[in-house]
This record gives sequence, structure tokens and C-alpha cells, in this order.
Amino acid sequence: MSLPEPQPGIMAIKPYRGGAHSAEGVERVITLSANESPLGPSPKAVAAVRAMADHAHRYPDGGATALREALAAHYGLEADRIICSNGSDELISLLCAAYVGPGDEIVMSRHGFLMYPIAATVCGGKVVMAPENELTANVDALIAAVSDRTRICFLANPNNPTGTMLPSDEVARLRDGLPERVLLVIDAAYAEYVTRNDYSAGMDLVARHDNVIMTRTFSKIYGLAGLRIGWAYGAPGVIEVLHRVRGPFNTNAVAQAAAIAALADVAHVDAARSHNDIWRPWLEREFRALGLEVTPSVGNFLLVHFPGGDKGAQAADAFLVKRGILLRDMQAYGFDHALRVTVGLEEENRALVAALADFLGAKG
Repeated sequence: MSLPEPQPGIMAIKPYRGGAHSAEGVERVITLSANESPLGPSPKAVAAVRAMADHAHRYPDGGATALREALAAHYGLEADRIICSNGSDELISLLCAAYVGPGDEIVMSRHGFLMYPIAATVCGGKVVMAPENELTANVDALIAAVSDRTRICFLANPNNPTGTMLPSDEVARLRDGLPERVLLVIDAAYAEYVTRNDYSAGMDLVARHDNVIMTRTFSKIYGLAGLRIGWAYGAPGVIEVLHRVRGPFNTNAVAQAAAIAALADVAHVDAARSHNDIWRPWLEREFRALGLEVTPSVGNFLLVHFPGGDKGAQAADAFLVKRGILLRDMQAYGFDHALRVTVGLEEENRALVAALADFLGAKG
């Protein structure tokens, strides 16, 4: 029996695998695998979700007008230059669908987010990965990787899974080094966690240039990962293109209402950031005290490097799963000896460190 043939390259794609949330034989798990906010969503967002339940029979506003206006007011932006999406993952796919065709190229950092090569390959594009400097995007390498076929340069800043970032002047240098025909996509999913003075999420570059777009999400610090709601800010011409390729109702009414409420709850966001500012460095210190190497991070997660052999990352992962502690395996990103750890609640963080001490034989 013959089957319909997918487009060339599709079957070579390894499906994206998110962080696990359950373990066989374990009733209660500690989920530190998906960079979710340990504080959960704002109570105001939860109330907004419940209030929308009676209106589930109504179509959502396809243009997410109220949410775009709320984002514009919150950040001092132009609402017409904002587009909302089914998570920022959808924006990545839409950008590739709109700008990348068979034989075209995207440029990205060696350990950038996996959705970039997946989205480009679906469109028949070629992925060019630039080498990094100490697991941090290298501007000169990214610029050097650009060819006549390059259509998009993706930059996750901060980067997932390394947690490293480029300062604003380096991002501006990257933009200036790209041809005007190349679209610079600044993926700022973790921007709300960064408190460094030399960081910019990219709004300033979008305001000055027509070939820059910034993507954001409500999945991380806002705790709305399950509702899938994201947004982007870009030049009018780019936003118009994305509106032409997105679905007519790509964001649902419940997610829109929850995002508006979450955006307004500044205290909840501040609490989530403060929690991260305390427990991320605590985890880093504890991991180092156990003899593990840790990549410095500005996000809500850490990339932890393990020795090989019976103390390697996969052995550690298997040991922790039996304890009901779920981390993220990093082999798909090219890290055979590392696990990514989401910052959790205090008791979760302490349980993880204690379990790793047992695994490494450092107990007591």
C-alpha cells in the first residue's frame, strides 16, 4: 500500500519533546523540567479564566484587540505593531512560513532553541549554526554565517537552554552587521527574569529598524504555559505579513483574558522574579559545592554539567526520576553530559540537592 509522501526533509525532523510531568510508579513528582513558574499563575488570571467559562461558546476576538492594547499600555508600545499568538512557538513557525522557502537559510547559535531548526526545516529551509563563545552567542560568528540565502537570524536572549545572554550593545552590533534583507528575530521569552542594566529585550531595536522583531511569551514568569499565549512586536510591514499567515482565531478567548489579568498583576510578577533571584544562585552554589559545573544563567533555570560514566547526566536523570524529581535531558541540544534544572519552590530545590548528594556519594 502506498502512502501520501510528506515534503522532503519532514521525516528527518526529530519531534520536539517537552519536559516530562509524570514518572511511572511515582505518585507525587517534583517537576523541574519545563522552565515553568513555581509560583503558578496570578490569582487574578485564574479568576479571569473562571469568568470566561460561561462564554466558551463565543468565538474569540481574532485580533486580540484588548490584549494588544493592554500590552501597548504596559510597555509604552504601539498596539498596531503587536501581534498575539498561540505561544511564541507559533510565531517562530509563522515567521519561517512567511520568509523561508526551499533552499533558503536561517542562522542561529549552536545551542539555540530547538524550535528554530524544526520550523525552518518544515518550510524546506536549511539551518546554519554558528559556533558560540563559552556557550554564549557569538556576534561575529553569527554575522559570518550569513550568506546570500539567509532570510532569518534567530537569537534567543536569554538563551534556552544555556541561560546566557548578550548585552544590548552586542545585539545592536549583530543587527548592524546583518544585511537589511535579513530579519533578526529576538526571542525574549525569559526577559522578565533579567535585571542587569546592560540587557534589552529588543524593543529599542524594533523601534529603529524594519528588519527586527521581538517575540515574548506568557508561559514563563506569568505562569500561563498551559494556555499558550504569546506576542511579538515588530515593524508594521512584518506584522502585516504575519497577520496574513496566522489562523483567524489563533489565540483563544480564555488565554486572552488570562493574559490581560496577569499583565496587570505586577506584584505577582515581582514575587516570581524575587523568588528566582534568591533560589537560582542558591542552587548554583549548592551544585558547585557538590562538584558539578554550572553555566551561569540569567533565566529561571540552570544548565548543570555532570562527569561521565556512572555519575553522568543520564545516570543522574534515571536516579532522580526514581525519586520523583524530573529534570530535562539535554542530548537533543548537543549536551550529552548536562541536565537543565528549573528553579522550583524552596522545598523542591532542597529535595533536588539532597537527592543529587545521594547520587554523587556526597551525602553527609
